[in-house]
Amino acid sequence: MLDNHFKKEEFKKSVKENVKMLYRKTIEEATQEQVFQAVSLAVKDVIIDNWLLTQKQYEKDDPKIVYYLSMEFLMGRALGNNLINLCAYDEVKEALDELGFDLNVIEDQEPDPALGNGGLGRLAACFLDSLTTLGYCAYGCGIRYHYGLFKQKIEDGYQVEVPDNWLKNGYPFELRRPEYAKEVKFGGYVKVEYDPATGRNHFIQEGYQSVLAVPYDMPIVGYNNNVVNTLRIWDAEAINDFRLDLFDKGEYHKAVEQENLAKNIVEVLYPNDNHYAGKELRLKQQYFFISASIQEAIEKFKKTHSDLHDLPKKVAFQLNDTHPTMTVAELMRILVDEENLEWEDAWNITTQTCAYTNHTIMSEALEKWPIELFSRLLPRIYQIIEEINRRFLLEIQQKYPGNQEKIRKMAIIYDGQVKMAHLAIAGGHSVNGVARLHTEILKKQELKDFYEMYPDKFNNKTNGITQRRFLLHGNPLLASWVTEHIGAGWITDLSQLSKLKVYADDKKAQQEFMNIKYQNKVRLAKYILEHNGIEVNPNSIFDVQVKRLHEYKRQLMNILHVMYLYNKIKEHPEMPFYPRTFIFGAKAAAGYRRAKQTIKLINAVADVINNDKSINGKIKVVFIENYRVSNAEMIFAAADVSEQISTASKEASGTGNMKFMLNGAPTIGTMDGANVEIVEEVGAENAFIFGLSSDEVINYENNGGYDPMQYFNNDPDIRNVLMQLINGTYSNGDFNMFREIYDSLLNTNSSDKADTYFILADFKSYAAAQEKVEEAYRDEERWAKMALLNTACAGKFTSDRTIQQYVDEIWHLDKVVIGK
Repeated sequence: MLDNHFKKEEFKKSVKENVKMLYRKTIEEATQEQVFQAVSLAVKDVIIDNWLLTQKQYEKDDPKIVYYLSMEFLMGRALGNNLINLCAYDEVKEALDELGFDLNVIEDQEPDPALGNGGLGRLAACFLDSLTTLGYCAYGCGIRYHYGLFKQKIEDGYQVEVPDNWLKNGYPFELRRPEYAKEVKFGGYVKVEYDPATGRNHFIQEGYQSVLAVPYDMPIVGYNNNVVNTLRIWDAEAINDFRLDLFDKGEYHKAVEQENLAKNIVEVLYPNDNHYAGKELRLKQQYFFISASIQEAIEKFKKTHSDLHDLPKKVAFQLNDTHPTMTVAELMRILVDEENLEWEDAWNITTQTCAYTNHTIMSEALEKWPIELFSRLLPRIYQIIEEINRRFLLEIQQKYPGNQEKIRKMAIIYDGQVKMAHLAIAGGHSVNGVARLHTEILKKQELKDFYEMYPDKFNNKTNGITQRRFLLHGNPLLASWVTEHIGAGWITDLSQLSKLKVYADDKKAQQEFMNIKYQNKVRLAKYILEHNGIEVNPNSIFDVQVKRLHEYKRQLMNILHVMYLYNKIKEHPEMPFYPRTFIFGAKAAAGYRRAKQTIKLINAVADVINNDKSINGKIKVVFIENYRVSNAEMIFAAADVSEQISTASKEASGTGNMKFMLNGAPTIGTMDGANVEIVEEVGAENAFIFGLSSDEVINYENNGGYDPMQYFNNDPDIRNVLMQLINGTYSNGDFNMFREIYDSLLNTNSSDKADTYFILADFKSYAAAQEKVEEAYRDEERWAKMALLNTACAGKFTSDRTIQQYVDEIWHLDKVVIGK
């Protein structure tokens, strides 16, 4: 496509010009970072032409728009991905070579935009890529966090959070759009005025503080189709700038009050909410980006349509988890208070326009807000939710007369709390889970009452990932090999990977496939040596668990198993053992104490094992600092084994499991989330499944848990590993460093439930599955076939398929074709 836009010589000239204009330097004098900025602006120039073409086509066709509302968009670096989707990667690489620069090094100058954290945010990014590649009109709407979650440093084995200042040098792929700024109001009170002419009450918010939401747009480039959609992230600015009059009176704090209010809202993703101020800030963030996005969507709709009753035909709001649930109330506020619609009309429009994706089975993660905080910060929104709740309770009473239990379980406002998931379900026309098992558990367990009341609202959309980033960009060696064998059609139709199955028993293909894996392992080993100072053996099994750190994901079980293996090797140095490199990468939320202790434990175990010469490097343990999209691409490509070991019934879907599979790494895991569907696609013989089933876990939980002491008392291996948590083995003789972890597993000193995530119950089953991994890996042909089949069977797990299902079953969007 590059040839249609600019020739190589023109591109080189453009880069040189940009360097000159931006830095008053020649290209020879420029730093790598300056060249990155110059190259990005040259690429952005091409993108903007397509962006304008896309907008013109949208104006002409008037397609239905989906607004994907999410607190997180974990985009990853844009330069490489944009070049891939423009089909210009090789040409730009060549042009830069001629200028004396390496595109890989230039790409490394780009910070990962700190706009997300885990799978939720990365899913949103994959969805935008797929929506655009499939030719649908979409906006991603979120917040322009200045420092993201945090940049993770590991100091003395502990996680230390430092600001992730990704905007320090400016971000070349964003555009500030002050002409679309919106006012967002907090606090104050609601005044009611009766209008005799209309016979209606009007609700007016007064005495409020407000901030200006200013949008920054980032282009989302479709693959080889000229379509460019928009990620619109909102920044906050003061309505009144610096107050010089107050400053002159010495009231310095008040002079910058407005600025500080704005600044705080967009500082960090998920402020620590284990205190009141943090809760308040998080609620402000949610309303801030929702209010701005919904105001903008209505304004855009009204430019070309006169009847708001047509809104559901032209607009879909998708709520990515409970964080954007305020959409329901904010849309009602605009329709009733500002557009003067009757409540019933407004409600009809709202419920047809909003749809909710549930991302969690765990009830503690379904957001609830204290009434006192909510009503004080958002007085009009709270009134609207009260009215929604009042009418909803009447509906419940009508369906279940006299059933107080139903009201207790389903009310939107109850027990001093506003329950956001309940509002999202009542206020939308669709509720979807993100893997088949997850959706079934929602229907039968967590949201059973809602499912019984609204069976037609519930549906499943198994998550997916974009192959364009996680194979084409992240693993160029394997991508080229796949294209050589089956053509390039897989780039936009991943189901074509199944054509690779014919090569599963082909010795030459197996050898080529494993050689590519080896080269990727060498690349990752180099990264580990540079960043961790640990030398790892590319011929060892790379056993990888990278994801958000949470107790249910059971990184703890993984490291306890490493301790168990180490004990076995120490006791029986003569035993056959295939060398293993255990690789972890994870951030723990700043206020999540147990998760942070697990990081310390992993690093403490690594210190002991990596420095024990007596085991001859049979085990190495690596914790990769500041896990993010850019190093994830490298990790997935190099992994031999994919650790997906969550407690069955806890992981909604997972998408890391799909990225590993696509890159040819068999899964060791429980039958949880999308693992169930992965095993269906690839066959149980090409995965290593262990542990309790989701039904067994739920059964235990419904009957008060289980007794981990029986495993501790009856299994000397387990007892030995747990005792090492408190006998100083991994803590330089400090008996208390890991005592809290020990107590959480056995809870000998407390009435709390012990081992909530069934680590000891699953431990021996996990160890047995790991033995099967080693046995399979020793058989080179068998392993090569397993690895190749994992890639060949990954076709279902593309976000293109997921998005097409959303389009067909929830959003009903129109395809748009951009001509040249």
